[in-house]
Amino acid sequence: MWLYVAAVLAGLYLLRRWHRERQTVPWLSEKYVLITGCDSGFGNLLARQLDARGLRVLAACLSEAGAARLRADASPRLQTVLLDVTSSQSVAAAAAWVRERVGHQGLWGLVNNAGIAIPSGPNEWMTKSDFVKVLDVNLIGLIEVTLSLLPLVRQAQGRVVNVASMLGRVSLFGGGYCISKFGVEAFSDSLR
Repeated sequence: MWLYVAAVLAGLYLLRRWHRERQTVPWLSEKYVLITGCDSGFGNLLARQLDARGLRVLAACLSEAGAARLRADASPRLQTVLLDVTSSQSVAAAAAWVRERVGHQGLWGLVNNAGIAIPSGPNEWMTKSDFVKVLDVNLIGLIEVTLSLLPLVRQAQGRVVNVASMLGRVSLFGGGYCISKFGVEAFSDSLR
């Protein structure tokens, strides 16, 4: 008896999983996604993967060299913009550039990926400017980019994805990284 119940539950689970994996987003090739921090790492990888799936990727890079490398690895559909999340002028210029690209469609996705971890070390070795440098990129920059683009995300009924870390919940070392990721968790909760 229990074996039959387990088999039926396993079958229902597999059927549900198959159904969820078969669902697709309509008009995927018409949707715009902005990703920050695309020079290297997770942002670069995500930009290339979403581009390969047909989305219109707007990749924000810190350097022209990083943007050129990404454009060389992607389709012509992917567009890059230079963005320093610590500069209000750069954020405003990038927001205007995104607004011009997406038009009335809005921004279907905003992925706040830009971040740094260095300088880090025991808190006694850090200075205030060491903390501020990391917090400016990982938290304050993320907040400014989000607030600048939130009207476009709402217009498309899109989503905001903030890249945090488990170190936002458990602090394993000193410096601004864990503090900034804890702040990202709190900001994300307040956006919900």
